Amino acid sequence: MARKKCCMCEKYLQVDERVISKKLIGADTNKLFCIECLAEYLGCTANDLKVKIQDLKDQGCRCFIEEAAIMLEENMW
Repeated sequence: MARKKCCMCEKYLQVDERVISKKLIGADTNKLFCIECLAEYLGCTANDLKVKIQDLKDQGCRCFIEEAAIMLEENMW
């Protein structure tokens, strides 16, 4: 399976970018964004999203671990 790319700039996505896109846009979305493009799409800053990502991790959100496992299974790293 091909690595996921940002739907706007086509940059290859990291785990955090895939997860935050799904969390903020919707789990079923095919629209995945890099941090910079997601910030533009949502009308916030990239730093705002980085803070949100860290907040989710600090709260124990397992989505980041699960997404990393999926990427490893798909041999995307």
